[in-house]
Amino acid sequence: MKQRYLVWFVFIVLALSFVFYRSGLDLDYIIPKRLNRLAAMIIGGVCVAWASIVFQTITGNRILTPAIMGYEAVYLLFQSLLILLLGTQSLVMLGANGNVVLSIALMLAYSLAIHHWLFRQGKNNVYFLLLMGLVLTMIISTFTQFVQLKISPGEFSILLGFSQASFNRAEPLQLLVSALLVGGICLGSLRSLPTLDVLSLGREQAISLGVDYRRTVRIQLALIAALVAISTSLLGPTAFMGIFVANTSYALARSFQHKVTLPLGCAIAVIMFLLAQLAVEHLFNYRTTVGILVNLVCGAYFLGLMVRTRGTA
Repeated sequence: MKQRYLVWFVFIVLALSFVFYRSGLDLDYIIPKRLNRLAAMIIGGVCVAWASIVFQTITGNRILTPAIMGYEAVYLLFQSLLILLLGTQSLVMLGANGNVVLSIALMLAYSLAIHHWLFRQGKNNVYFLLLMGLVLTMIISTFTQFVQLKISPGEFSILLGFSQASFNRAEPLQLLVSALLVGGICLGSLRSLPTLDVLSLGREQAISLGVDYRRTVRIQLALIAALVAISTSLLGPTAFMGIFVANTSYALARSFQHKVTLPLGCAIAVIMFLLAQLAVEHLFNYRTTVGILVNLVCGAYFLGLMVRTRGTA
């Protein structure tokens, strides 16, 4: 219990430090800009944590994240095609809001297509879905690399901005719409938390306890796709971060009840973003990016988790 309170205390301290440290109490520019980025961190952190923890519950595996389904690969392919076909004019024609809306719509359409096809074929197997997602991720990533080879170096530098997590792209209108969508998804999912607790026991146990497994999995996968689409469109790909956030949440909560792990995971994700942003601004003086730091730490954690799991198997 003390550990949970400590996490929230660290969250509040870091948030206040980020907003007010060396701000000169500039309410006209500096503080509003920082509040804008803080809102992006909170929305992105909630999306990453919620989607990752629920996804691991469905799959029964602690080393998987929704990225394996190919959502981020679809996002990068879309951005690459935009730059290839329209060049830098795509940024003007679509605008930031148009880009976000189209990215979310495309990722949701991709999710709907693979879920509809797999469940319609009667292959009600989550692991078959994961295998299909992994194969599609490899295919899409390979095609994305082919597209990127056709892009000029100047335009490729712009594309790199979309492939790294960043809190500077989000605009107030985007944040407002995203906050409403994420808040609606989270509030609407509160009633399903006990069902998720049962689902964490396994497919057979959940069915024997009266859970409509197929319907529950389809709904949760759809919600996960929406959360990943929102976070990726706002911030960019986050790769291994979900693994770190979910497993840290389990360790600190010492419980698998989702009413405990989900809020704690959201706080941990935002803390990660805040620490990375503070390090970029005040330690590395903008010589690196948030995405690089987050992927470095979380990738190292993933590697350590794999080695430890193998050693205890």
